[in-house]
Amino acid sequence: MNPYVLATLLSSLGLGTTLTFASSHWLLAWMGLEINTLAITPLMAQHHHPRAVEATTKYFLTQATAAAMILFASTTNAWMTGEWNINDLSNPIANTMFMTALALKIGLAPMHFWMPEVLQGLDLTTGLILSTWQKLAPLALIIQTAQTIDPLLLTLLGLTSTLVGGWGGLNQTQLRKILAYSSIAHMGWMIIVIQYAPQLTLIALGTYIIMTSAAFLTLKTLMSTKINTLTVTWPKNPILMPTTALVLLSLGGLPPLTGFMPKWLILQELTKQDMPIIATTMALAALISLYFYLRLCYAMTLTISPNTSNSPTLWRTQTTQTTLPLAMFIMAALALLPMTPAIMTLTT
Repeated sequence: MNPYVLATLLSSLGLGTTLTFASSHWLLAWMGLEINTLAITPLMAQHHHPRAVEATTKYFLTQATAAAMILFASTTNAWMTGEWNINDLSNPIANTMFMTALALKIGLAPMHFWMPEVLQGLDLTTGLILSTWQKLAPLALIIQTAQTIDPLLLTLLGLTSTLVGGWGGLNQTQLRKILAYSSIAHMGWMIIVIQYAPQLTLIALGTYIIMTSAAFLTLKTLMSTKINTLTVTWPKNPILMPTTALVLLSLGGLPPLTGFMPKWLILQELTKQDMPIIATTMALAALISLYFYLRLCYAMTLTISPNTSNSPTLWRTQTTQTTLPLAMFIMAALALLPMTPAIMTLTT
């Protein structure tokens, strides 16, 4: 892609998200979301491949539907209350419609069906942008309006997403689909606590972005998109393999890794809010997710030579990719748990 076009698209992505962050008016927030969608569409379709074009079309139709619902909800709210301010979402119909549209935008279950299919059709770099940056603007709107949304709806969306994110990833062999279901499950953790402690949602979002970036950049370095190609990557890059396994366990939420921090704090908050059954269900759903991360770890670390594999052995070529961001994200994904008190102090 032409560097000038790429710079324009990336700056538009930044502009769209910033516009949504800064706006207090519904139309400006909607405009920011639309700029975001239109800026990422050419990035998704840049590889002229039928699967990429199909993924782009699915993504565009889904996001356009969600944007139309947001516009309809905000117009309904303005018609009923005379207010265009984001914080004055007092009409219950507009309220529910708005939350449903944003759930569709970020891929919360049961509006998640587009997410694995779209991510599967993209290259790993665009998939990383879709899994991290594209979640920021809709989540900012959900955080701003969370206090006016029905708590039952948020709890149902959160619970369903964690369960679907766990169950959906069990049977997958494609790494991008596994990361898509991982994303759905993590979004569920963020949504379930958003009304009681929005700062925990921000902490969960930050750790999710760090861990997902580490996972995507690792797969990009290894040029691996399927589980069976992971089985022959050990001889290619022996140092990266143990850290990759630890990053995946961090995504699963095992102590003493970074991923344990948000799950621990969210379960603690749910227990404080007198919701022990929901907290237990969330913890059990996290165990389901942990199983498919362990599957990946098994494929990487326990199927090395002299075991037979269906994949051809890869050449040990020197990588030309920049590995500094990968190293930084891996360090953050593994070692931030001791910083929990400092992070809590900064966010409260």
